[in-house]
Amino acid sequence: MNSRQRVKMALNHQEPDRIPFDLGGTVLTSIHVNAYRNLRRYLGLPDKDVEIMDVFQQIAVVDEDVRQKLGCDCRNVAPRSSATFKIVVDEDSMPGYRFFHDEWGIGWRMPKDGGFYYDMFHHPFANSTSIDDIKNFPWPDPVDPARFATLKESARHVAEDLGEPVILGGLAAGFVELAAWTRGFAHFYPDLVTNLDWMTYLMDTIIDLKLAYWEVALPLVGDYADVVQEADDLAGQFGLLINPETYRKIIKPRHKKIMDFIKARTDAKIFFHSCGAIREIIPDMIEIGIDIINPVQVSAVGMESSALKRDFGNDMTFWGGLVDTQGVFTTGAPDEVREEVRRRIDDLGANGGFVAAAVHNIQANVPPENIMAMWETLQEFGTYGHGGVGQRPADYVPAARHDKP
Repeated sequence: MNSRQRVKMALNHQEPDRIPFDLGGTVLTSIHVNAYRNLRRYLGLPDKDVEIMDVFQQIAVVDEDVRQKLGCDCRNVAPRSSATFKIVVDEDSMPGYRFFHDEWGIGWRMPKDGGFYYDMFHHPFANSTSIDDIKNFPWPDPVDPARFATLKESARHVAEDLGEPVILGGLAAGFVELAAWTRGFAHFYPDLVTNLDWMTYLMDTIIDLKLAYWEVALPLVGDYADVVQEADDLAGQFGLLINPETYRKIIKPRHKKIMDFIKARTDAKIFFHSCGAIREIIPDMIEIGIDIINPVQVSAVGMESSALKRDFGNDMTFWGGLVDTQGVFTTGAPDEVREEVRRRIDDLGANGGFVAAAVHNIQANVPPENIMAMWETLQEFGTYGHGGVGQRPADYVPAARHDKP
């Protein structure tokens, strides 16, 4: 069974030979460059220049030697940048920081001393008072041919030559996120109440750009696409960021428009990323056609993994949730990581519907010992067909443990 077959079975709520494993298959299931360099050294692999998959998150493209060593099942197939845009990092103009502006006009900066990520510092619509500002904004061209120059061949290569699932990337972040990032959080949330016409015009403009991209990308990639990525962070650690009534009135219908558009053009499953305590709106997500949720933030309120599987496991695939990146993965010992991974396999693995990955990207300070403890436990207990997932196969031969370098 190859990786593409394995993942497709899991997404169809069937049990393949083993639980699929994702490291680097999306910009939401990868690894910070610092942790990645440490992992490569720990595995005895040569140092090399690390390619950045996403600049503001500072996450790595996982190289083939690591993918082969760990048996990574998922592969990101993403559009290129527009021909008219390239990220240029300014090292000199802002004391203490390096910074850049993305193609949406959002400014990002990272401390030169000890910085791990880029954070937003400029929002192009922060001082906007008129819809004309939105109309006249220099929006990115979603259908610039440069974006699609290698997309079809990349998808074909992944599906046919590598036997891996095509995880098709979108134009950008979700429309809620982009509206908040271009407007600024201090204005975004009040605008949903006091300036709704302006805010919905902004949201709908972003949605039109996203749909224009999908209109080209989906037919181009065709049946090679196995998973299509969309996203919007709708919750925090303790609850939704927007109350359920506002979500259902303003946000949900617009998400449904996007999901319907995608579903009309592909049989691929829709992967939807939302951090936080989203349990309350998972039924809404199922209703509008979302097939997969990520990152399955098990440390958030209401996101207990066994209850999620019990209540939604027939309708939703859980992609993530293998180990808590906020807690034990960063601060625990390898045996504590093993204990949590075993529990998540037991909770989420039965009857397919589970792609194993850490909760969001592996952070900069996660020790390589803990990464390998996660991986080893998945190899040991993530196999189907021997009395149930979570049971060690009779012929299992343990890998060398990596508690110490």
